[in-house]
Amino acid sequence: MASHHAAAHQPAYFVPEPSKWPLVGAFALFFIGLGAAMAVNAVNTGFYSIALGAAILIYMLFGWFGDVIRESEGGAYSKRVDVSFRWGMSWFIFSEVMFFAAFFGTLYYVRVISVPELSDLTHKLLWPDFNAVWPIATAPNGSEPYEAMKAWGLPAWNTAILLTSGVTLTIAHHALLANHRGTLKLFLAATVALGALFLGLQVQEYHHGFTEMNLTLKSGVYGATFYMMTGFHGMHVFIGALMLTVTWFRVMKGHFKPEHHFAFEAAAWYWHFVDVVWLILFVFVYWL
Repeated sequence: MASHHAAAHQPAYFVPEPSKWPLVGAFALFFIGLGAAMAVNAVNTGFYSIALGAAILIYMLFGWFGDVIRESEGGAYSKRVDVSFRWGMSWFIFSEVMFFAAFFGTLYYVRVISVPELSDLTHKLLWPDFNAVWPIATAPNGSEPYEAMKAWGLPAWNTAILLTSGVTLTIAHHALLANHRGTLKLFLAATVALGALFLGLQVQEYHHGFTEMNLTLKSGVYGATFYMMTGFHGMHVFIGALMLTVTWFRVMKGHFKPEHHFAFEAAAWYWHFVDVVWLILFVFVYWL
């Protein structure tokens, strides 16, 4: 088995063997898509198709990730491969930046352009009772009034939790660079726990919004943008926590060296991106 040092000086770019995993993934997405189409059309078997697709997808992820891990630990990846991984992760995060930029652009358009425009003289003739404030207090379609989510409370606690998780992850990274395995394991586990705590509090926040504030996806444009932005961010926190959990299990198995640990770095990049998005989201969705 070639060492990591030898792999770093390989002249050729590593080309993996033909893989079955893309085809397996295609079948998984087919059954998930088919099941979703049947479910929205009230076909009971749709949920079984979704479950089957999800099971195939999980099987694919374990198998494909396992192959990549074995290749990495076996010294198959050279410096050229490492650079391509870094470029790939960088572009992926950039695509995520643009994903959230579209949502923040929507929020800006609604708050800064649409709402003030609805209060001008022309629109006042059509909707004389409209009050151009944000969050819009008018109940849509005669439904019960709703309350806007306040920044201070669970959202503020979640902000502190994510900021703390960024610190614990940075400590874990420095421990890895210094080859302090005990500190690495402890602070990486703490980061995963903080991510899980964030998600738990967000579930509690949503429950409070639905049951006590009448704040739902039907609560006009405010409710739609609120749940769209915070919900997609929560999904990204879940994905990031899953990545860090896999990384922690690899650390427990003795993977990663101070000079060879891009998988750890990739997960850390993603987690710090999630932290930054939440800070911006907290200011513009909850606070202002």
